[in-house]
Amino acid sequence: MGHKVYIALGSNLGERESNLRNAVEHISNIDGLTVDKLSHIYETDPVGYLEQDRFLNMVIAAATDIEPLELLGKLQGIEDRMGRTREIHWGPRTMDIDMLIYGDKKINLPCLKIPHPQMLKRAFVLIPFKDVYDCPEVLGADINKLIQSCGDRDGIKLYRKSLLTEYRLRKIFMI
Repeated sequence: MGHKVYIALGSNLGERESNLRNAVEHISNIDGLTVDKLSHIYETDPVGYLEQDRFLNMVIAAATDIEPLELLGKLQGIEDRMGRTREIHWGPRTMDIDMLIYGDKKINLPCLKIPHPQMLKRAFVLIPFKDVYDCPEVLGADINKLIQSCGDRDGIKLYRKSLLTEYRLRKIFMI
């Protein structure tokens, strides 16, 4: 598979951890995509629209040959099947799935911007991203310095260690 893709997941409605697990399962079942790494799960304060429950956030590192717009459609389909509604900007959601980086591609379309334009400003993205990214720098900037400069970094705590071992066992034993 040709392109490394990083995908952020977030949920703050319903059974948040179960929502993340289901999203990982749906994403891992996309033909032409292989999940390589799963970050730890972090509980985070909401950003933007503050009158809502805390989020659980994580990041997936995967490899794919699927073109970015096609992958976006598949990821949005997963959001829709999981009950995602888009009523309030930055509002509550059962599942939010964002492509952060797709190989070395730069895309600037109304429906898709790669790299994700807000990722370097959000600790709730950068901290789990750091778990699965193999380099101390991202997009020419030091990840630790970026995290330190984020205003939301104090509202983040480790919720659960990575689901990767569990995910791999389920794939091996088809549980």
